[in-house]
Amino acid sequence: MTVQDVRAFNRFYTNVIGALDYSRRLYAPYTLTESRVLYELAHSPRTDAADLRTALSLDAGYLSRILNRFEQDGLIERTASDRDPRRRRVALTSRGRETAALLAERADESVGALLATVPSADRPRLSEAMRTVRTLLSDGRPPRREDVLLREPGPGDLGWIVARNAALYAAEYGFNADYEALVARIVADFAEDHDPHLERVWIAELDGRPVGCVMCVRDDAPATARLRLLLVEPEARGLGIGDRLVSAVVGFARGVGYRDLVLWTNDVLTAARRVYQRHGFVLAAEKPHRSFGKDLNGQDWRLDLTGTGG
Repeated sequence: MTVQDVRAFNRFYTNVIGALDYSRRLYAPYTLTESRVLYELAHSPRTDAADLRTALSLDAGYLSRILNRFEQDGLIERTASDRDPRRRRVALTSRGRETAALLAERADESVGALLATVPSADRPRLSEAMRTVRTLLSDGRPPRREDVLLREPGPGDLGWIVARNAALYAAEYGFNADYEALVARIVADFAEDHDPHLERVWIAELDGRPVGCVMCVRDDAPATARLRLLLVEPEARGLGIGDRLVSAVVGFARGVGYRDLVLWTNDVLTAARRVYQRHGFVLAAEKPHRSFGKDLNGQDWRLDLTGTGG
């Protein structure tokens, strides 16, 4: 392989995905880079501008001009960072979330149209080839936080949630098939009947394969959402995936108008509980119970999304 081979492939692929005319391809007034910034903000609802610049390897001045345009268009709001007053925290407005969702929908349609030209029998080969390119060009380095993609579930992902929850909780906590049955019911209820404006599933993807998940669904209590089925694969832990998934749920729930976010867990899930606490969840109640073949201590946690405390 020569340098010219790589450059020829880059020109070919750039043309295939319409990178040079991205705004026309998506019928939107934003370039590929601007759309990517919107995507990152939509999947990391509250992030510092400095972190955004590092994750995307963007020039500070260029990113500043993009954010200025977004602010003028009413897509973002900037406030002082909680961690460092010298930094600026960036968050999407309601209009910004709607715009990001529209761009994501159109991008999915564009890629779907591209995949439709590939025979079904050839798609596994294409997927493996793309995975090979990413693996070889990563130079054997370990995965980084920015390599993880948060996305909506595709075909087979809901089944993956059931299978991996059952397998991991059996291996790590000794849960029996009762837990698999519970997860299957939760996932089936979502698949059969959910409001896409108020309920959502996120899949964390690394190197083309799912490595984590979480759900946000309506609770029985008024104006309350419930976080369910947070999971991160063992080999993907340490990349902040759990924090990103919980952050996505919190940002989404707050953005669509829920006042409270609740969850139920067990005290043996210490790593997950630490994630919840970092995001401001407060222990509301706990009660011992016998479930999944184990004696457990169940816990109810609550997060006030109104910012008034309590």
